[in-house]
Amino acid sequence: MKTQLWENEISLLKSIAEKTELQHSIKWGIDVYTFDGKNVLGIAPFKSYVGIWFYNGVFMKDPKKVFINAQEGKTKGLRQWRFNALSEIEPETVLAYILEAIENEKAGVKLVPAKPSKPKLPELLEKALKEDKGLMSAFEKLTLGKQKEYAEHIAYAKREQTQVERLEKIRPMILEGIGLNDKYKK
Repeated sequence: MKTQLWENEISLLKSIAEKTELQHSIKWGIDVYTFDGKNVLGIAPFKSYVGIWFYNGVFMKDPKKVFINAQEGKTKGLRQWRFNALSEIEPETVLAYILEAIENEKAGVKLVPAKPSKPKLPELLEKALKEDKGLMSAFEKLTLGKQKEYAEHIAYAKREQTQVERLEKIRPMILEGIGLNDKYKK
């Protein structure tokens, strides 16, 4: 059952965004506004608020100090502005933020992701790689991102027994050159 929660807030935010040159689309089931095919902002409801986020918000001035980083330590460029009531949405202010985001996009201001570094391997995985040259060779052929997924998968297990079980489960995947989360990627 689809809830009508935040319907008025979303309508107002969309009407503000539609006063600009941004193009509306639906991506990941939410309203996303783009400029020259690049994501500029998104609007979506959550349980306790409606949010508008700016994909390169980290470069915006934010004079009202409204931005939050919803996933500190993970999210680099995205900044979110949350509204808990229709009365909190000031159309002129929201429009000013959107116009700044568009100007940044036109100027090519964007976050360039840092090149991934070699992941820190948990002791158990490091030992297994040293003992099995075939496993080591297959692991080294994986992208750094896939190596990191495997390292974290083992490292995040609290019990040593769980780490051992995870290593045995992922060993054939590594040998096949498959990433831990490949089955979820399209």
